[in-house]
Amino acid sequence: MSAVVRAEGTDFIDELGQRTAARGWVGASTLWELIERRAAATPDAVLAHEDTGKELTFGAYRDACLRAAAGLFVDHGVTRDTGVSWELPTWNESLVLVGALARLGARQNPLIPIYRGREVGFITAQSTASLLIVPTVYRGFDFEAMAREIAAGRDGLSVLVVDRDLPDGDPAVLPDVDEPPDRAVDAPVRWLFYTSGTTADPKGAPHTDLTVMASALAMAECLDIRPDDVSALIFPFTHIGGIGWLIAALFTGCTLLTTETFDPKVTPSFLAENGVTLAGSGTPFHMAYLAAQRAAGGGPIFPNVRSYPGGGAPKPPQLHHDLKAEIGGVGIISGYGLTEAPIVVMATTEDPDTKLADTEGRPTPGVDLIVVTLGGKRAGPGEEGEIRLKGHQVIRGYLDPSLDADAFDEDGYFRTGDLGIVDEDGYVTITGRLKDVIIRHGENISAKEVEDLLYAHPAVADVAVIGLPDPKTGERACAVVSVTEGSTFGFEAMVDYLKAEGLRVQAIPEQLELVDTVPRNPAGKILKHELRERFSSPQEGSNQ
Repeated sequence: MSAVVRAEGTDFIDELGQRTAARGWVGASTLWELIERRAAATPDAVLAHEDTGKELTFGAYRDACLRAAAGLFVDHGVTRDTGVSWELPTWNESLVLVGALARLGARQNPLIPIYRGREVGFITAQSTASLLIVPTVYRGFDFEAMAREIAAGRDGLSVLVVDRDLPDGDPAVLPDVDEPPDRAVDAPVRWLFYTSGTTADPKGAPHTDLTVMASALAMAECLDIRPDDVSALIFPFTHIGGIGWLIAALFTGCTLLTTETFDPKVTPSFLAENGVTLAGSGTPFHMAYLAAQRAAGGGPIFPNVRSYPGGGAPKPPQLHHDLKAEIGGVGIISGYGLTEAPIVVMATTEDPDTKLADTEGRPTPGVDLIVVTLGGKRAGPGEEGEIRLKGHQVIRGYLDPSLDADAFDEDGYFRTGDLGIVDEDGYVTITGRLKDVIIRHGENISAKEVEDLLYAHPAVADVAVIGLPDPKTGERACAVVSVTEGSTFGFEAMVDYLKAEGLRVQAIPEQLELVDTVPRNPAGKILKHELRERFSSPQEGSNQ
């Protein structure tokens, strides 16, 4: 990605216009304005193609958004700043709902479909949502019953149940569109995303159209997205990354391939049949593509693939090499970010192969990234510490302001809680979480270091290394492994392999647990809290 030259004091709105114009893309400072401009530029190009065969062109998308906005306005009272929580699968109608709410200037709160009554009840109450939109039943769960139970216990919350039919109305009744902001700092909050809660309640991260656009623009630049690209949007659209991909498609004019539910056996064939060029978007999906290629044999299953966009969790370096060698393309183009600060670091299609495999890329334009050692000092090149951030895509603060004191340091940098290293060339490697450092006999052990080594073993399909309480050492390292089909893997084999790979003896796990699958959330992050709860006491069949 070429360097971005900006004048001192340039507002991000001006910078966004300059960067999109430089690539011949469509730019705008609000989501609705972007939808209008893309529809005018390429009305007949395909925005979204579902595995059901349904398609939406950019022109049809704009028109559908207008009609849905009119229905929401007239029948459900949605207008400027109305709080709307919605929890729908990855349908074309979900993309339309986003555009409809953007046209009305509502404050929308997309919810990942794994959320149930406890989380949805907390979020709709804290965010003061007045409308909750859900499907009837999805993947065997009765969302309608859940939503009505939540609404029955709270005044001012209505429920709208939709499946494939959104509200419909005459766009002539719509109120005027909001004027775009003059400065990025003046942009109103239009999004409320929640981080996944594990031991605590989810945290609400307010975003503007421009903060989400900043991350989408950086991703589009790093991936060098072209109008003829075909990208896989096969993770939950309600994740902030899903909204980012919609915006990236509106910037660039590319096509999104969507599926309601990712199936590791079926979805790769759908992507192959539709000429996928950007095969995203994270480790579990990339592993499924590799498995599909090995099962198919012969030529590449994705003959048109250019790259494998990645994110959500650090990748095993070996996975990059395997995808590139066995299917094609330049390999994994990783991105790093958080719900509070999406796509703050990303690799590019022009990066050297070693950097693509071993790092997450460099900070994207406008991001000020520093590393602070555990002792509180600014880290130098190659020195590990906590990653802290400022940038166009970073939230100004949480919905609950009591969380801000711990979230931002005294200089205003957002504290990510992630450990990393920045090398002399500016490339960032994520080495773990602050809470993911295993401290055994007072010595720090990096879970990721051990995971990357184990993943390269031919019998290992997926792996997580966790720290478990131990009365003698404080913590012990436990490797949780799923094996490849037809393979065996035991404790002694693990120890011998890690010794042969040169891992210091103190870092070799003292416990091995074999599982059918390593649990991950929809963004690809391993659910280590579940594994800690499961294996905190020695289990029958475990090796120590």
